[in-house]
Amino acid sequence: MQRGSKSQSKNWKIATALACILLACAGRAAAQDDANPLHTAYRAELDVVKVILAQEKAWNAGDIASYIKAYKDSPDTLFVGRQISRGFKQILDDYEHNYPNRTSMGTLTFSELEAHPISDTYAICLGKYHLDRGKKDGGNADGFFSLVLEKTPDGWKIILDHTT
Repeated sequence: MQRGSKSQSKNWKIATALACILLACAGRAAAQDDANPLHTAYRAELDVVKVILAQEKAWNAGDIASYIKAYKDSPDTLFVGRQISRGFKQILDDYEHNYPNRTSMGTLTFSELEAHPISDTYAICLGKYHLDRGKKDGGNADGFFSLVLEKTPDGWKIILDHTT
């Protein structure tokens, strides 16, 4: 983080607070799953899940440009994976570098999606991913992700993606 950048400092504080809320929500959701397996989704939950499912569809069409539209076009957007990518442009560049062609992209499946609105403008989404691809193209990959999304005039946008 650059010193003196109030915007970045504010975003880090928001991201930290949202991560703490994420941990609390995940624990509460796990406890509630045993007691009540059925859940009526709220509009915000459905809208967040639609963003993630649109990503899956774009990925499987080989369309990284459409996939990346789920991220907020901001220098403050973060992707945390094997490394930290800062800003929309860097995230896009990383995706294009790591997945240079359709076969390297494989077929993506998201599952166990949980959307947790935490305010009118922020939500958290948890889930699992499975990437099915040939061994010579990197092999299969599985993992978990947690996303922080912000409701913008353009709809829900990912502002923090932590993928394992």
